[in-house]
Amino acid sequence: MSLTQTSALPIHAVVPQRIVIAGGPGSGKSTLLQALAGTGEVCYEECSRVLIREQLAIAGALVPWADLSAFAQECSKRMRIQLTDSARHQRCFFDRGLPDLIGYLTHGGHRVPDEWREVSRAYATTVFFAPPWREIFVNDAERPQSFAEGAELSVRIRSAYEDYGFRLVELIKSTVVDRRRQVLDYLGTHPAQGRS
Repeated sequence: MSLTQTSALPIHAVVPQRIVIAGGPGSGKSTLLQALAGTGEVCYEECSRVLIREQLAIAGALVPWADLSAFAQECSKRMRIQLTDSARHQRCFFDRGLPDLIGYLTHGGHRVPDEWREVSRAYATTVFFAPPWREIFVNDAERPQSFAEGAELSVRIRSAYEDYGFRLVELIKSTVVDRRRQVLDYLGTHPAQGRS
């Protein structure tokens, strides 16, 4: 099942549950999102990988290893479109949130736009965090980092969410079926709370 495509729509009065699956590169986030989408959950794909894929196809320079700041700004625009689109749904999942970008920027020594903190309040207060996991980590054209670099990024991303006041629930290192069950069981007993 493909992940949700976005379109700009007005924000409704009912606040949806906007749940983020966060973490460093190669930690199984996208695989988990695909599994959630397979059960009928509304899922938004990772903006950064889509943008990298687009840029590689045209030999473009808007990639994090060439211009991290401009890349993060473009990703943030796309994430805001996803947030706007998500108003149509009672519950939805995101492959990364704005604080993930903050982790990447701080790791690269870049300044973070002040308004990102307020925008991040649109996400549910509980975030599922995929820790570094060497056994499943692989490199590809869209993920050139080593496992060690990915683990360093993971620390920065975790700190960004904690600094912004999110509660992190660490995903187990198990099969995608087990991870999906962990997320859905948790939400069944602890519904995600929005703040916007």
